[in-house]
Amino acid sequence: MMNRIKALTGVLLLLFPLVLSSCTKAKQAIPETPRQIKGLTFEERVPLTYADQFAIDRYENGYSMISVADGASYLIVPEGGEIPGGLDKTVKIIRRPVGNLYLAATAVMAFFDALDSCDAVSFSGTKAEDWYIDSAKSAMESGRIRYAGKYREPDYELLLQNNCPLSIQSTMIEHTPEVKEKLTELGITVFVDYSSYEAHPIGRSEWIKVYGELLGKPDEAGRLFDEQATLLENLGEKQDIGKTVVFFYITESGQIVTRKSGDYVSKMIALAGGKNAFENLGDGGGTSTVKMEMEQFYASAKDADIVIYNNDIGKDVSSLDDLIAKNQLLADFKAVKNGDVWCTRENIFQETMKIGEIITDFHAVFSGTAKDTPPQYLYRLESEETL
Repeated sequence: MMNRIKALTGVLLLLFPLVLSSCTKAKQAIPETPRQIKGLTFEERVPLTYADQFAIDRYENGYSMISVADGASYLIVPEGGEIPGGLDKTVKIIRRPVGNLYLAATAVMAFFDALDSCDAVSFSGTKAEDWYIDSAKSAMESGRIRYAGKYREPDYELLLQNNCPLSIQSTMIEHTPEVKEKLTELGITVFVDYSSYEAHPIGRSEWIKVYGELLGKPDEAGRLFDEQATLLENLGEKQDIGKTVVFFYITESGQIVTRKSGDYVSKMIALAGGKNAFENLGDGGGTSTVKMEMEQFYASAKDADIVIYNNDIGKDVSSLDDLIAKNQLLADFKAVKNGDVWCTRENIFQETMKIGEIITDFHAVFSGTAKDTPPQYLYRLESEETL
């Protein structure tokens, strides 16, 4: 089944140049063969369908080695297990049961939530009001999860006083190496999540296998990933709808911010059967977005069949009138005139584990079947007169 998914999507992904910068693709440093560890017997390497930024090698008696494409390796030691002798000094140790951790990588909470393991998180780098995952928000509002500062300014004293053993960080931590060093100095293992570096969008969701391994729930993690991959497979021959799509938001200064052609959102649009109005946008730099003035945007986007406004940033658009008020030129857009303007819900970028569902939502919009299968992560913008 998974081979057929790859065959169906491979051609589409070739339409988009892969962004090979340090912020979109980690240097491949995963060992081709499993490490030989003194005293441990190798059992298997976990098969992956889309992800290529990690590997999981399993050994007898519940030991696992997680290798990440930045060159880092993490040995998972079962409860009560001993640390093998003769380990390479670069290998970091994570002991089960995993808990009392500091989660500074917002996108990772979706994996803990899906695995019903939010109780393993005690400290967050995101404030309660910025969470759109209900379990995380309620845990912070109740005080069970405490705010411990953003990745660049963690509350070291709070973490140290409460014996925090593990911090899960996004790749943003690489921009503040002094923080990474300080956490390590305090005895807090730093695990860096590279899910955002995956070339295939649904490869991001496959990182649930990493967290299933950490939490001792590998079978559940595999099942949850297969559910998302199956949703993509089910689109199958329904792809290539032919609708042009523009995905953007407008800054307070009036600049347009849209996605690069090789960005994962652009790839999800392609997998859902749409075509990005900007086919060759972006220079392969470190960010996934491009800023432009309205006049430049207008020239390429005014005839797009479908407009999707990214309301995750400004959170200030609730009607078609709100959108047009940002710039009157939008009233001339084909999609605006035809009433085919959609808005993202605020939780769309925190739902890393729902990539298959998001692509399915895009497809429903592009194929005109949204009335029959209402999207969960998008909603149509109406004029105030019809609200």
